[in-house]
Amino acid sequence: MTHKMYLFLTALAFFASLSVYAATSSTVEEKFISNVVSVSNLRNKRYCEVLYGDRSFLTLVVKVFSTQGLNDCPEDAWKLITNQTISDAYKASFVRLNGPRYWMIDGVQATGNTVNHERASFGGIEMNLRATIEVGLFKQLQLLWGNPTYQATIVHRNTTWIYKAGSPVYELISPSGEQYVMQSYAQIVNPKLSMADLPMLEKQLQLPKGWSYRTRLLAEDLNLVAKGAAYVLQDNLFNSYQRQ
Repeated sequence: MTHKMYLFLTALAFFASLSVYAATSSTVEEKFISNVVSVSNLRNKRYCEVLYGDRSFLTLVVKVFSTQGLNDCPEDAWKLITNQTISDAYKASFVRLNGPRYWMIDGVQATGNTVNHERASFGGIEMNLRATIEVGLFKQLQLLWGNPTYQATIVHRNTTWIYKAGSPVYELISPSGEQYVMQSYAQIVNPKLSMADLPMLEKQLQLPKGWSYRTRLLAEDLNLVAKGAAYVLQDNLFNSYQRQ
């Protein structure tokens, strides 16, 4: 599997995983009202994902498991998980470890899918199934010649990202003026990346021509609403952003 395919799948897995939520952890408040899920106190909360799958005919079918809502992906246990152990256990031809990641939203409201209760343990870390992704041959071939970083992808979901007044937000600005607000940062490319690095993150980014990065402090709440579709992208460090 190429680096481009990995970038695409980790991005797609992250986006897909946001449509449903599992049981709450002790540090994250989660409420279920009818078909609405509301989660708060998310900023700088850590989570990890495991992706594995195989080809069915010409389609790559990948399952996405996440620690979100179950635990904070303990570092010692996460380090012991390898692609090979998961490949052997599940007879998978494709395995990727997506994490650690940290939320940069303060809360979220989501509607749509029912909570998924399928659970698995990877190296002793409990995870819930968040999504199953099918990538057809045409899309796989596209990825061989394209660069998915700094390219917006349409994600079909109904969510509201909540950023509280007084909180800093970190944004990418496209050449045409579109604003993309960071929804999570990752320690995949840079294992030492922390929230303290985000104000000066531009030094680590490989921004395409015409793009810029900025930090601003919110004077009032910012709600990013996706009604059926959200436009999201990743930078070269796998940090994820949604268009405002």
